[in-house]
Amino acid sequence: MARKIYVGARIFDGERFHDDKALLVANGLVEAISAKTDLPEGETVLLDGGILAPGFIDAQVNGGGGRMLNDEPSTASMYLIADGHRPYGTTSLLPTLITDTGEATAAAIEAAKEAAKANRGVAGLHLEGPHLAPARKGAHLAELMRPVEDKDVKALVAARQSIGTLLVTMAAEQVTARQVRELSEAGVTVSIGHSDCSSEQAEARFDAGARGVTHLFNAMSQIGHRAPGLAGAAIDHPAVWCGIIADGHHVDPKALRVALRAKRGEGKLFFVTDAMSLVGSKSDTFMLNGRVVRREKGGFCSKLVLADGTLAGSDVDMASTIRYGITYLDLSLAEALRMATLYPARFLRLQDRGRLSPGLRADLVHLTDGIQVTKTWISGKPN
Repeated sequence: MARKIYVGARIFDGERFHDDKALLVANGLVEAISAKTDLPEGETVLLDGGILAPGFIDAQVNGGGGRMLNDEPSTASMYLIADGHRPYGTTSLLPTLITDTGEATAAAIEAAKEAAKANRGVAGLHLEGPHLAPARKGAHLAELMRPVEDKDVKALVAARQSIGTLLVTMAAEQVTARQVRELSEAGVTVSIGHSDCSSEQAEARFDAGARGVTHLFNAMSQIGHRAPGLAGAAIDHPAVWCGIIADGHHVDPKALRVALRAKRGEGKLFFVTDAMSLVGSKSDTFMLNGRVVRREKGGFCSKLVLADGTLAGSDVDMASTIRYGITYLDLSLAEALRMATLYPARFLRLQDRGRLSPGLRADLVHLTDGIQVTKTWISGKPN
């Protein structure tokens, strides 16, 4: 692939901005960020102002483009979901299977083995269940939830070896510290979520290797002044990463601002969308485990609810989340971009992306100054 030289936009490298510079890309990889004098030969790509940044990374995407992964846990679904989120700047995501049958879980694992190798925006797999706590089920089906068995650990370790990046959400009540340690030592990323555990239970899982918590504040034990719960333990533990849904419905912005100020451990909060099939779709309803989920318009973005009013994932995309962070969470533009690029890459240990640094993948997004997506590239190829 011939060298391409991107000029005309501010360059955000995942950590800081570069003004009046050029980005050099060759063979699908970042070559350099260079002064615009004495540039090497190559095809010039002229950008009309705005920002050129690493492509967004989303660790929790249940659906998009009109398809839920649970509807059909296949490679075709994973590609359709990734394609549905691409117009909103996401170039790497983890298709997420919410609590389902053993057959559906096995099918998703097999699909991810192929999809993660195809360089079409699927970076791995997120299994959000079935090892969750019925007391904090959210929109999941409690009757399918169960504790982790040792055979599950062996299956997940084997899956991680084939897929590469495997994130599993588990309730602290449903997994032992020994099992967490075994999974973590094998490279599985363990996140505690949908849990009614005490802070002591959470800390024991963190110390055993659990790396994060799933959608901070949602579907978990809350902070009390004598019982800090999972939310308090996650904010206090310096090594723990926290995904947050910033859509104006899942968490009040005041609570998110408190978490951003209080979190021990620099750069340990990152954006997830928890998006459902309606992102990138014109429909206003979809089915979730045999139940109708409808879109209710209003607020910063629409919300998705079951018949009883329970939130069922989100209707937000990653570019909108960044705009929300700047507008409502007092985030600088640079920090909001880090929370969609650098930080999720670090959490998922995706060492080849999330920054525009020599030798890393040229996964790019071009944004207007108002954080509207104009174009994306995966490994230097436009999408």
